[in-house]
Amino acid sequence: MTSAAPRTARFVVLCILIGLIAGLMSGMFGVGGGTVIVPLLVLLLGFDQKLAAGTSLAAIVPTATVGVISYGLNGTVAWIPALILAAAAVVGAQLGTWLLARLPQNAIRWGFVGFLVVVIVMLFIVIPSRDATLPMNIWTILALVALGLFTGTAAGLLGVGGGVIVVPALMMLFGTSDLEAKGTSLLMMIPTAISGTIGNLRRSNVDLVAAACVGIAACTTTALGAWISTLLDPFTANILFAAFLTFIATQLALKAWRASRDARRAR
Repeated sequence: MTSAAPRTARFVVLCILIGLIAGLMSGMFGVGGGTVIVPLLVLLLGFDQKLAAGTSLAAIVPTATVGVISYGLNGTVAWIPALILAAAAVVGAQLGTWLLARLPQNAIRWGFVGFLVVVIVMLFIVIPSRDATLPMNIWTILALVALGLFTGTAAGLLGVGGGVIVVPALMMLFGTSDLEAKGTSLLMMIPTAISGTIGNLRRSNVDLVAAACVGIAACTTTALGAWISTLLDPFTANILFAAFLTFIATQLALKAWRASRDARRAR
């Protein structure tokens, strides 16, 4: 498989730039960075959507690993909940891909945009405490399984990363601190990203050179993003995360609008 872009100095520089931006976002917000990597690979390097998504997922593996180490050193990773979320998300992703061929994609996009709008509003209302932890009991475990299934299903249907769902859910529904939510989210992504990358490699949907350049570059700024996150007070962190979610919601809304427009023209 070859990349859509020629192997030039420009190719390498742009991959590094994409990685630097994605790593910073990943560390600050506890997301994988795919919502930054995929559109930039398409826009700047001419990747098709599938190749961009597969390459992004491969780059997320080292990025999320560095992020987990950074948050783990501060003691803000809930290890067992993250593994529960990951296991349920893997199952949910299979459900999402099964539903993908059976549900109207545009209606799902608009529904998720509505979900993100609610989350954005709640980020200004629910301010997490930095001292909050995630107590484990049978009800918490069941709720984590449900959250993981929902996250994986959304990922399978829409291709969105789990962090945009898991981070606000852990803060608002489980009462965790914003730092623990981000560290836990990053840990949850690692097994999911590895599993997805193996499948994409079999289907030749990964540009390994681009993934290596983006992933290595991202690793250099992920720890910086995690450090910046510890310096921000919870309210400021929520505002920045709300801005990030607004960017994602806008992307999805534009895709939905374009799909509706193209469908009308095809009639």
